[in-house]
Amino acid sequence: MHRAPVLLCVIAAAALLIVTPVIGYRPWPHLKLNSSVLFLGGSKKFEGSSEFVHMRYHMGPVLTANITIHPIWYGRWQNSQKKIIREFINSISAVNAKHPSIAGLWKTVQLYTDQTGANISRTVRLGKEKNDRFYSHGKSLMRLSIQSVIKSAVTASTKPLPINPKSGLYLLLTSDDVYVQDFCGQVCGFHYFTFPSIVGYTLPYAWVGNSAKLCPGTCAYPFAVPEHMPGLKPLKSPNGDVGVDGMISVIGHEVAELATNPLVNAWYAGQDPVAPVEIADLCEGIYGTGGGGSYTGQLLNDKDDATYNTNGIGRRYLVQWIWNHIVSYCTGSNALDQ
Repeated sequence: MHRAPVLLCVIAAAALLIVTPVIGYRPWPHLKLNSSVLFLGGSKKFEGSSEFVHMRYHMGPVLTANITIHPIWYGRWQNSQKKIIREFINSISAVNAKHPSIAGLWKTVQLYTDQTGANISRTVRLGKEKNDRFYSHGKSLMRLSIQSVIKSAVTASTKPLPINPKSGLYLLLTSDDVYVQDFCGQVCGFHYFTFPSIVGYTLPYAWVGNSAKLCPGTCAYPFAVPEHMPGLKPLKSPNGDVGVDGMISVIGHEVAELATNPLVNAWYAGQDPVAPVEIADLCEGIYGTGGGGSYTGQLLNDKDDATYNTNGIGRRYLVQWIWNHIVSYCTGSNALDQ
């Protein structure tokens, strides 16, 4: 009989889901999680579905108050690049956007609650911004250096960012000539919270880098492809900027996890709070129906043949799906079965 090898694969993959540390956003092709999740699931209708995934609430706070995102533009950014990202952030709460919308995807994030039963806030808005165009901490940053950059932004002598520990998210965006520790090799972005010993406050934050010059095949896939896969053609990006269009999905990933796990003690799967498997980690690489492994899923194309899966206020974006803990599968507003 051939059942034993299959059973062993299932058990091994289930163990992988529980113990593999996830320290940040790691898109395909370095992704191993989605391919395992897909064959674990009893139903192939729902992408990433699996009875082995146990997303649990660990009693920590989530962001139930209106969320304000404060971008910190580190390095040199074009106004056109900033506009793409700003419009994406403003689109998270744009309920009147054309279907499938970013706001529709955010409804999955809203399903998560705190210990009182209060849901994640529906309102996400763009807050005050800070420019650090002169690379105040250099062009090569360690992880802890990111917290120092945030400290500079909230303690600046002129136009400091407001300090809002309960509903403010601080989004550090590094330009394409800045390297951050573990960038490209292990992560394209990550989130955590600042230490009072460094910043003076405990503030939820995320970092996302522009990979256009350093590793577009890793962090801007599928708008760029890895060098070791020369036969694979990249897809056309919806806003004409491969690096920034690649960042959009990473930003969506990190904001969703910050809302549901801001202090790394709320919603995650697995037993390790130091390296939790969070609601976006489980759906990395899945952008449409049928997605998983090396396949993005069924996507949409505009009249110029650019690829996207969600509509914003005035733009289109490609954003990964999110884990729905109620039905135990990855969901997106562009799902063909919804």
